[in-house]
Amino acid sequence: METVTQTQTTKYGLADLTRYFLKLGTLGFGGPVALIGYMHRDLVEDKKWISEDEYREGLALAQLAPGPLAAQLGIYLGYVHYGVWGATLTGLAFVLPSFVMVVLLGMAYKLYGGLPWMQSVFYGVGAAVIGIISLSCYKLTLKSISKIEPQAIKSRWLLWVFFLTMAVVTAITQREEVWLFILLGFIYMAIKAPPKWLQRRDTSLSVVLLVGTGFWQYEPGELVKLGLFFTEAGAFVFGSGLAIIPFLQAGVVNEMGWLNEQQFLDSVAVAMITPGPVVITVGFIGFLVSGFAGAAVAALGVFLPCFVFTVLPAPYFKNISKNTSIKAFVDGITAAVVGALVGSVFVIATRSIVDVASALIAIVTILALIYIKKLQEPYIILVAAIVGFYIKSYL
Repeated sequence: METVTQTQTTKYGLADLTRYFLKLGTLGFGGPVALIGYMHRDLVEDKKWISEDEYREGLALAQLAPGPLAAQLGIYLGYVHYGVWGATLTGLAFVLPSFVMVVLLGMAYKLYGGLPWMQSVFYGVGAAVIGIISLSCYKLTLKSISKIEPQAIKSRWLLWVFFLTMAVVTAITQREEVWLFILLGFIYMAIKAPPKWLQRRDTSLSVVLLVGTGFWQYEPGELVKLGLFFTEAGAFVFGSGLAIIPFLQAGVVNEMGWLNEQQFLDSVAVAMITPGPVVITVGFIGFLVSGFAGAAVAALGVFLPCFVFTVLPAPYFKNISKNTSIKAFVDGITAAVVGALVGSVFVIATRSIVDVASALIAIVTILALIYIKKLQEPYIILVAAIVGFYIKSYL
C-alpha cells in the first residue's frame, strides 16, 4: 500500500501516475538527461508525489543497474508507492508511445527507401534538444549538489570535485564508467559517514498495414539472434542512451551486418526526434531487420533486464538507504552521475551543434525556456524542426 509523508508528498493514485508516464512517453523529448529532469520537475517539485530522497535513491539505483537510465528511474518511481504493479504500468506507459512511433517510422522508411527529409528536421531538432537538456542539467546540478554560491560550494566541495571529474571523464571517453560511480560513492561514504566495520578496521578502500513495409516479414532465426543481442545490450550496458549507441553500432553494423552505416545513423536520428527513451531506437532497428516481430523482440530484449535489475533490488535499496553511511554513498554517486550526464551533453552537443545557425537554435531554446513561462518542450521541438528544414532546404 501507499506510504506517504504528508509534509513531503501528496497522495495520488496509480492511474494518475500511469497517465503521467503515458504523457511523458508521448511528449517527453530530449533524451535521458531531459527526461529525468522532467520527472524531477513534475513529480517532485510540482505535483509533490515523490519526495526528494525517493527521487535521489531512484537516480542512484538507476545508474548502478544496467539498462537505459530514464526508463529505470521511471520504473523505480512507479515502484516507490505501488510496488511491482506500479513499476510495470509506469514502465509500459513510458515506453509504449515511442515504440509505436518508431514502428510507424520504420514502415515509412521501408516504403520510401530512406528518410532524407529527416536529416534536415534533425538539424533543427538536435540543436533545440541540446538547449533543453543543458538547462535540465543545470537545474539538476543545483538540486543534487548545491547552489552555485561560495558558502554552498565550500560546504560540499568534494561533491563538486566528483561532479567535475565525471563530467570531464565522460566528455573525453564518451562513455560512463560505472566502476567510477561506485568508487566515488565509497570514498564519500568513508569520509562523511564511515560504517562501523570501516571504523573498527583501520584499512584503506579497495575497490496496419501498408504493402511493402515488411510489417509481417520475419525470419525465426533472425528473431532469436535479435533477442539474444538486444538482451545482452540491455543487461550489460550501463548509463544513458549515449552509452548504448556505440554498443549497438558495433553489433548491428560491424558484427551482424543487419544495417549499413547510413541506416544506423538514420535509426539514431529517429530515436532523437521521437519522445521517450533514446534507446527506443532498438525498435526501429528491429523493424528494419524482421518487421514488427523484430521490433517487439528488440524492445523486449533491452527493457526486460532493465525492469528486473530495477525491481529486484528496489525494496532492499529503499530500506537500507536510511542508513547514514548509505546516504553518504548515494550522495557521492549522485554527484558523479550528474557530472557524467553533463559530460554526455557535451558529447551530444559536438555532434548536433555544427555551425552558427544550430548554435543559435540551441541558445534561443534555452532563453525561451527561461523567460517564457509554461512553454512546453514539444512546441519548441516543432518550431526547431520547421526552422531546421527551412535552413537546410532553402538556404
